Amino acid sequence: MTTLKLKGSWNEAKGKLKQKYGQLTDNDLIFQEGKEDELLGRIQQRTGETKEDIRRFIEEV
Repeated sequence: MTTLKLKGSWNEAKGKLKQKYGQLTDNDLIFQEGKEDELLGRIQQRTGETKEDIRRFIEEV
């Protein structure tokens, strides 16, 4: 699995994730460099989406 690459600012990506997955909180979306899998796991747990679908959505933002 490659490192998650974020285009633009993380705040913009967070906003889009919250729009798509309304159940996500700010705590779910805390991003720490080097802990991309942990972030994807939190989002996956809350949304039921696959990590690859979440990764793809974030990279499209």
